Amino acid sequence: MIIYLSGRITGNPRYHEQFETAEELLSKQGEIVLNPAALPEGLSREKYMPICLAMLEAADAVLLLQGWENSKGAQVEKAYAEYQRKHIYYEKESL
Repeated sequence: MIIYLSGRITGNPRYHEQFETAEELLSKQGEIVLNPAALPEGLSREKYMPICLAMLEAADAVLLLQGWENSKGAQVEKAYAEYQRKHIYYEKESL
């Protein structure tokens, strides 16, 4: 399964660690992980969002990381995943 990671990046000083931990865990389980935290830094939100939505569109599911509710971008990604009828998992759930 291809899983897109969604969570709070802006204002989250530990986002790299949070996203990398999730990616490692899922990869060890044999999943293909699309990690937006691996994108180069320095773009505006308006530039990141189309890239992230394209990654999400290519995924079978989305994993919402803890704190996603505090991110406007993650809220948009969740709504898009729902619209696309993707499987939605939450970090506390077991995949």
